[in-house]
Amino acid sequence: MSDNERYDLALGYATRMHDGQYRIGGDEYITHPVAVAEIVRKQGYGIDYQIAALFHDLLEDTDATEHDLMVNGANAEIVEAVRLLTKHKDCVMRDYVSKIKRNDMAFVVKCADRLHNLRSANCTSDEFKRQYVSETEKWYIDFSDEIKEAVNSLSRMIKC
Repeated sequence: MSDNERYDLALGYATRMHDGQYRIGGDEYITHPVAVAEIVRKQGYGIDYQIAALFHDLLEDTDATEHDLMVNGANAEIVEAVRLLTKHKDCVMRDYVSKIKRNDMAFVVKCADRLHNLRSANCTSDEFKRQYVSETEKWYIDFSDEIKEAVNSLSRMIKC
């Protein structure tokens, strides 16, 4: 199967699984993983990283299984990255972030995920913005300079 065919298979699956889900601003949820995959692609990462980006919320937000990911374009490396990106109910943030930092694919996708969320949070309440900026500063600020810039930009939107 070609890279384009794998991507299309993965996109179709992610689209079906996120069907009926919406972002805070009202956009269909699939626009988020597609945007994350596009950020990853523009940064020069290949098809596996892009598929991990498409799949990054599936285990957390849908009833998708790791087997389903494998059938729909993933490989073991992608599944491991998605597993690391999945927050569980009793998640210990220090451990969650530490594991992501040790896996290049998970780290790249998390950077792109956080970056897209920061850039698209302009439609959220000031309270949400404050909480998101605070969480980012505590756990993700050292992930990339782009995240620092996006935090600063979002912070300027918050009314005092």
